[in-house]
Amino acid sequence: MDNTFINLEWRPELERPVLVAGFTGWNDAAEAASVAVGALADSWEARRFGRFDGEEFFDFQATRPRVRLVDGVTRKIEWPENALSAATSGETGGRGMVLLSGPEPNFRWRSFCTAVVELAHELEVELVVTMGALLADVPHSRPVMVSANAQDPALVEGLDLSASRYEGPTGITGVLHGVCAEQGLPSVSFWASVPHYLPSVPSAPAALALLESCSNLLRVGVDTSQLETSAESYQEQVSAAVSQDSELAGYVRMLEERFDSQAGDARNLPTGDDLAEELESFLRDQRREEE
Repeated sequence: MDNTFINLEWRPELERPVLVAGFTGWNDAAEAASVAVGALADSWEARRFGRFDGEEFFDFQATRPRVRLVDGVTRKIEWPENALSAATSGETGGRGMVLLSGPEPNFRWRSFCTAVVELAHELEVELVVTMGALLADVPHSRPVMVSANAQDPALVEGLDLSASRYEGPTGITGVLHGVCAEQGLPSVSFWASVPHYLPSVPSAPAALALLESCSNLLRVGVDTSQLETSAESYQEQVSAAVSQDSELAGYVRMLEERFDSQAGDARNLPTGDDLAEELESFLRDQRREEE
């Protein structure tokens, strides 16, 4: 395999493989996508087989390497990288799975995505699935909304998911999805919506929703028991915290009413600036009512 950007430790032999990709960073609101891919790796006992050359794709001042202690003495530098792992077992329906994970690259997005597609062709991958999550005006107390996009609508028929109508800035998952289309490689893009008032709280419910969508698409089993427990704890803890803030509780009730009235409708997702402006406007109105 001649790909100057990828270092392979060994080459997996896979039957009818699917490549599933998720990245930390801009595409990963509340860490939902990266948690989902990590859960797939754990469930399927995926084995690492390669990585992308980080020197080509990362600005180490923006995505810094980390130092950790080994045995409490030796310092080891861990460099940012995009790792490749593979799995095939009864849990994956007898077909091979390739997992791509790591930070969103800083440089050369088209080169990176072209390398991914070239690798996919070399491994005879039949489908690419990308997973992402974005901040949206949704309440934590309602089911997680997941949208699905595919160049071939037949790929997502029967999943009971709406197509995203979002227009605006995109991340590496959007570019990868586009390059797959250019190269004739079937792909599906899943996006979970997470509450914009909880941007830094890891969302187990959103990760669980992404996994369920992926599992339904591929018709493979995924062990979600740990995520289900985490999702229950998330709901309890967030609801308790929200109830302690009267202004936020009122805002969440407004989102719940809107969500319930628009349930099932495909909606344009607002930008982060729109969400912030809406929240600030709501809080100003609340303060006026209290004066």
